[in-house]
Amino acid sequence: MPIKVPNGLPAIKTLADENIFVMQETRAATQDIRPLQILLLNLMPTKIDTETQLSRLLGNTPLQVELTLMHTMSHKSKNTPMEHLISFYHVFDEVRDKNFDGMIITGAPVEHLEFEEVEYWDELCEIMEWSKTHVHSTFHICWGAQAGLYYHYGIKKYPLEKKLFGVFPHHADYKNSMLLRGFDDIFMVPHSRHTTVRREDIEATQGLKILASSEEAGVYAVSSPRGKQFFITGHSEYDALTLDREYRRDLAAGLPIQLPENYYPENNDKLQPPITWRSHASLIYSNWLNYFVYQTTPYDINSISPRRK
Repeated sequence: MPIKVPNGLPAIKTLADENIFVMQETRAATQDIRPLQILLLNLMPTKIDTETQLSRLLGNTPLQVELTLMHTMSHKSKNTPMEHLISFYHVFDEVRDKNFDGMIITGAPVEHLEFEEVEYWDELCEIMEWSKTHVHSTFHICWGAQAGLYYHYGIKKYPLEKKLFGVFPHHADYKNSMLLRGFDDIFMVPHSRHTTVRREDIEATQGLKILASSEEAGVYAVSSPRGKQFFITGHSEYDALTLDREYRRDLAAGLPIQLPENYYPENNDKLQPPITWRSHASLIYSNWLNYFVYQTTPYDINSISPRRK
């Protein structure tokens, strides 16, 4: 089934070229189907790249998904044209009276700041509090996962000695999790971050369960009861060249950056990096949509009830 996106969204051509079935609003209006309503709060500076990456994964399932894009009002994007935001994005005031089957909160390059120092922190807190009563299941990514763990559970983030940068092997800590159904015993995930959360803090928090982790990258996937919230510390949604672009950006800016680990063949940045995480990226999003959104969300979206921790 297709993912429904706003008419004219730049991601449409990219996804169509990859044989991912995309349906624009005008065609979807003729179908008598209750699509899953997914809200994407995009905090990334490269919003067009991120919306394309996530649309690719959300559209790669048998379920029909209607994607609503949202950005914060309290931060002015410097890397996304205002015309794009006006054409395709909503702000919180425009969706606060609606309910959603699922919500994704992306990462953001603000790790060097304390949470309370982030320009849009108060607005993000309001959105995360609202999600308890208006969203059936919320999927937090990278800094978004750290922000969610801090806001909902008081779990702190800690600086790393050097940037965690590359593609790392992971394993399931809780093999019976439906989020990890179909995963190999070892699976690869990209990471790009300067901070981390500690396993002992999560294990000491009632209601949270660590689903997967990595010897090198630490905790990867955390779930709240009944899968109402997921906290994912990596970037399974990254495409083949995302780490390459970040690496070359930092090199050009004169920032201290090492080669991304387990990425370039023979650690040669002149060689094309292979994608070693695509199948598991597809699985984690399709499992979330199927088992924690579609299978349990009410048919009448207006009856979504307040969640409990």
